Amino acid sequence: MQNSLNPFDIVPANRVNSVSEYYFSKKLREIAELNAQGKQIISLGIGSPDQPPHPQTIETLCHDSRLPNAHGYQPYVGIPELRKAFADWYQKWFGVTLDAQKEIQPLIGSKEGILHISLAFLNPGDAVLVPNPGYPTYSSVSRLAEARLIEYKLSPENGWMPDFDDLEQQDLSGVKLMWVNYPNMPTGTPATPDLFRRLVDFGKRHRIIIVNDNPYSFILNDKQLSILSVPGAKEICIEMNSMSKSHNMPGWRIGMLASNARFVEWILRVKSNIDSGMFRPLQTAAVTALQTAEAWHREMNIDLYRRRRNIAEAIALELGCTFDAAQVGMFLWARIPDSEKDAVALADKVLYDARVFITPGIIFGSQGERYIRISLCAGEDTLQEALNRIRKDITHSL
Repeated sequence: MQNSLNPFDIVPANRVNSVSEYYFSKKLREIAELNAQGKQIISLGIGSPDQPPHPQTIETLCHDSRLPNAHGYQPYVGIPELRKAFADWYQKWFGVTLDAQKEIQPLIGSKEGILHISLAFLNPGDAVLVPNPGYPTYSSVSRLAEARLIEYKLSPENGWMPDFDDLEQQDLSGVKLMWVNYPNMPTGTPATPDLFRRLVDFGKRHRIIIVNDNPYSFILNDKQLSILSVPGAKEICIEMNSMSKSHNMPGWRIGMLASNARFVEWILRVKSNIDSGMFRPLQTAAVTALQTAEAWHREMNIDLYRRRRNIAEAIALELGCTFDAAQVGMFLWARIPDSEKDAVALADKVLYDARVFITPGIIFGSQGERYIRISLCAGEDTLQEALNRIRKDITHSL
């Protein structure tokens, strides 16, 4: 008689124990349970655009999905039309010239790119510079790659930019990659040419690959900047971009990276062993989206978010928070009042008492402990209702 196997006799790989379930994955389950109880939670936590892409983008997807030859495996490097469209897009908006054949790699979303870049460049024990606060995936993927994390702190005193004097004093031996993200999430700090020049110089002098994650450059921002516009940047830099935010296509999972041909080829070696290419009609629809007129971008990415930001700022002020009005992107990053214990306590109070979900900044790192993040990915009526609930159920208790 065979002994039954106790599942607790099986242990996962060490890398599984190095990461936890994504914060929003857990929190959204809780919100779903509250909604099932009839709570009707207003979610201002996730940066998922609530508007559709340009109608012509959707029309291209529908049309091309009906073609009989559209459903097979596609090239790992993406169709030539998509690579050219990304190159034209970078030339038009960022003033950066890219070789569509060798210097661009389409991605199934930016998260995929973070993983592929990490696997292409990091050996176990290599060090990675990750921002605090910063996108949690930079850290979690680095751990999955068995890299050694070195946090660099971003602070309001330094404009939420890297402190290069502090970085120069650190032991940088073994550092292979540095993750940066400007315009910044979660702080909303805009990119500047000077910042990008300093990052390129830092990377070259220390032989550290600088990876700029650049999905927020269109949101509340009149001037798009790319780190690749710095002369010589492609020698040491990789830039990722995404259509999720700029084109209202988060669920489509279409992104890209650009760098020198050697870096792109190394990343392709990893990618081609993990996926089997992107659905062709998604790629052709992305080509259409990348050609969208400037008037659409202004309405969707500036005018609409400006109206929403005004209400989000009113929410922050109602909670006694302060913020930098110059921040860009699709969130409002705000410091909580000194009278509050911490951001988690305030976020929970707003969730359970006012039925509004906002994000505590601590999930982005210890430097976010006294901050909250409010998403602008909700309609004006919804944001106004959130403000009304907070005024009614929270403000009097602060």
